[in-house]
Amino acid sequence: MLKKTPLYTEHKELGARLIDFGGFEMPVQYAGIKQEHLAVRKHAGLFDVSHMGEFFISGPEALALIQKVTINDASVLTPGRAQYSAMCYENGGIIDDLLVYMLDEEQYMLVVNASNIEKDLDWIQSKNSMKADVQNRSDSIGLLALQGPKSVEILQKLTSTKVASIPFYRFEKGSVAGEDDIIISATGYTGEKGFELYMNTDQVDIKKIWVEILQAGKEFNLEPAGLGARDTLRLEMGYPLYGNDITRETNPLEARMGWLTKLQKEDFVGKESLLEQKSNGIPRKLMGFEVQEERKIPRSGYEIRDSYGSKIGFVTSGTHSISLNKGIGLGYMETSKAAEGEKIFIKIRKDQVPAMVIKPPFINK
Repeated sequence: MLKKTPLYTEHKELGARLIDFGGFEMPVQYAGIKQEHLAVRKHAGLFDVSHMGEFFISGPEALALIQKVTINDASVLTPGRAQYSAMCYENGGIIDDLLVYMLDEEQYMLVVNASNIEKDLDWIQSKNSMKADVQNRSDSIGLLALQGPKSVEILQKLTSTKVASIPFYRFEKGSVAGEDDIIISATGYTGEKGFELYMNTDQVDIKKIWVEILQAGKEFNLEPAGLGARDTLRLEMGYPLYGNDITRETNPLEARMGWLTKLQKEDFVGKESLLEQKSNGIPRKLMGFEVQEERKIPRSGYEIRDSYGSKIGFVTSGTHSISLNKGIGLGYMETSKAAEGEKIFIKIRKDQVPAMVIKPPFINK
């Protein structure tokens, strides 16, 4: 049986189309993906992403465990800061991408993808030789994402926290719509200014916050938004999606995550393999591309070919960019053929459709 978020009835009342996503019955769209996408780019959108997983790691050995299992350097964090990171297997394959929040001295929150909760938890526990306290609170943590250029004005109507002054990848605790102990995080998955609101649904009325945000946003053309728009928005920014662009068969160096892979830090799982791969050279890279013909939309699994018709890679994510009105995608390509501006071809059904290699993001924000 599919799980439901605490806002399931609200989604039904709003006429959302619900789908199975990561084992949850989630809204893929309300009024329509295009309308919701444009609302986020021009005004604001409100997403229910309570399906995401949250692990709380605490105690004197909390940082040591996080350093062991993640590729970024969590030692640079201070309370109130967040960090994008990932976990790898010993061979460098990606287990999951995630966020690390430093809540307090010796207390952290890891935010993981919904479909990976059990796998990630088992992996972290298997590496917990230092006996840090690890708690899976995914079922009791609700998460709303308010995204878009009007997000500051909307949220400020409901909180005394000066949200405009929260820097990117920083967070504060405050009250929202009269509900206390909300983590107000200046993060998101759309490329727009926005906030993610974490709350304990055993203590906080998430339905009240959802309703009051929608009410506060009416004058700003706020729309409830589903996972369909979340996907088209993230792809325009070139953000990877686990299961498509990053998997256990891909590693961070080829997946354009080298900037967060701190190979100089002390030992972490996968470090030796990644050092070896870097030394040997990366044979393929995850790059973006724009399709040169109208009404041609690339999809995951399509072949990428060179001008001689030879296969040089494959598409991992593809869509019709609503902002650009053209087909865009991400895909792994042979490194020698993955230079920005390189002409390639996407095999769409029987056609060889010309495209150009682009270094994401596809739009400048």
